[in-house]
Order: sequence, then C-alpha cells, then structure tokens
Amino acid sequence: MGTAKICLEIVSKWAGERVQWGKPVGKHEAVAHMITDMASRTFAMESLASLATEMSDRGGYDIRLEAAAAKEWNTFRAWQIVDDTMQIRGGRGYETEQSLADRGEEPIAVERMMRDYRINKIFEGSTEIMHLFMAREMVDKHLQIAGALIDPEKGLAAKLRAIPGMAGFYAWWYPTRWLGYGRWPRYARFGRLARHLRFVERSSRKLARHSFHGMLVYQARLQNKQAFLFRLVDIANELFAQAAALSRAQALAEGKRPEGSAALDLADTFCRSSRRRVKELFRELWSNDDDRRYRAALDVLNGRYAWLQTGIVGPDEQAPGKDAGPRSPERERVPVSA
Repeated sequence: MGTAKICLEIVSKWAGERVQWGKPVGKHEAVAHMITDMASRTFAMESLASLATEMSDRGGYDIRLEAAAAKEWNTFRAWQIVDDTMQIRGGRGYETEQSLADRGEEPIAVERMMRDYRINKIFEGSTEIMHLFMAREMVDKHLQIAGALIDPEKGLAAKLRAIPGMAGFYAWWYPTRWLGYGRWPRYARFGRLARHLRFVERSSRKLARHSFHGMLVYQARLQNKQAFLFRLVDIANELFAQAAALSRAQALAEGKRPEGSAALDLADTFCRSSRRRVKELFRELWSNDDDRRYRAALDVLNGRYAWLQTGIVGPDEQAPGKDAGPRSPERERVPVSA
C-alpha cells in the first residue's frame, strides 16, 4: 500500500507539471487513463487490505482466502502501478536517483522502487503459489463431497458409497447457485453503487457454478488445469476487491467524511473496470487456447524451436582482435556485421 501511495503522489505531481505538446502530460487521454487506474486501484487495494485486517483483528473468521487475496491481488496491482509510474516519468523514471541529483533534479527513486518492489510477487508466497492455494480451497468442499466419484484410484464400491451423500448435498446446493436474487431493488441503500454489489452477488453464484462444472468436466485432471483454476481465483479476487471498495466507500459516505464523495467516485470507477475483467475471465474459462499453448511450450522444451535462438551476438564476437575460440555446438552465433 505504501508503494502504491508513493507512486500516486509522484505521478500526481509530475503529470501536472511536465508539459508535452502544449499541455501537461496528465491531460493527455492515454496518460489520464493510466492515472485513473492507479488512483482507483490504490483505493481498492487499501479497501481490500483494511477489510482483511479488520476480520483478523475481530477474530472468529477463517481468513485464509482473504489473506491470500490481499497478498496476491495487492502485490500484482501494485506492480502495475509501479510500472505505470515508470512509464509516466519517462527517462527520468529510468534514471537513478543519484544521477538525477547530480544533474540538479529532484532525486525521485522510481528506478530503485521498481527493482526493490518486484520481489513482492515472489517471496512470502509467490503469485503462482497463492493461486494454487486459493484454487485448492475453492474446490475443497467439492472434493470432500464428490472426490471419491472422480478419483481414478477409488474402486466401484467407494464410488457407489459416495453417491447418496453427493446427491443429498447437490440437490440443495446446485439450485441455490442459480436461484439467488441479485437484481433491483437489492442493496438499494448503496445508491449508484448498488448495481455493482448486485453484480458481485450474481457473479459469486456464477463462480461457484463454474468451479463445480470444472470439476465435472476435468475430474481428476482438474489439478493440472492451472490456467482454468487461476482464472477462477482471479475472478474471486476481483469480486472481493469490488466488495471491499464498495463497502468502504459507502461507510465513508454514510459517516459524512469529507472524502466520502470522492470515495464513491473511486469505487464506481474501479468497479466499472473490474467488471469488464471479470466478464472477460468468465468467457476465457471455456473459450481459450490453453491446450495449444501447453503443447507449444513442450515443443520449446523439446528443441523444436531451437532455431529461434540462433543469431545471438556474444561478447567474444564483438571484441576486435580477440580469438573467439571454438563455438558451442548448441548455439550458432553470427557476427555483428550480419
């Protein structure tokens, strides 16, 4: 959160002062959109982290998923914010703070921030590990109920014993994932934000259905369908971020806080963007090129595309008058003149 806030502060000042083509860079639409995303995501990040922390402080909650979402979603969004800050600062963003100071400019360390921040997507649970953990939690109940039926190592007797419990659970569970009401006037007290909460409610039930459908379609292979599972987790995280941003904005507005009106605007802006991403992720669950991309990766590992690695210029070839020695049979190099 600190990183996101500092980036927003840097960009707010720079984009308002730096003039390009007759007006501040922040007033060019392309940059303005980046700034809007930075501000709305920062608000959503803080809302998500605050909600997860409040649940932890109150106690009595199982916050494994909320904590994982705060780690995975916030670190990913903050990295986007750092990258956009570098882009908006331009060459000065790439320049070290010492170099800037030597030239008499304000030593703003965006370059160092980018180097230092990147580790957050790796340590304390990498992005991939967070996805896998959350995916496992998402389907864990289904595995408890119907795991024997899809487990290839279970015998016929075990599968038959699982059927009554499975039928009893899903006879209630599955229809309720369709029949819940998520339309007007539900959440009416949230005013213009109500439409977003209704979207979160409908999408949450849809997410539950698709996770169940995935288990039916892929069965024991589901654990290897990581692209499918990751999309489920991404949808869940987006919905959690929306819910957190909406509840925080409403609380600020109802509390007559001076930032209440601005918070409503930020939440609305964020949810509009997040909703588009959720819809895209739902489409990609069942319409994608995952298998083709997996086969292409195997081709790379098997050397089918090794010819793409030829033509690399090594340091020996660039040093005039130096004997390059024998060439590696695994890599063809060409001289600079080629």
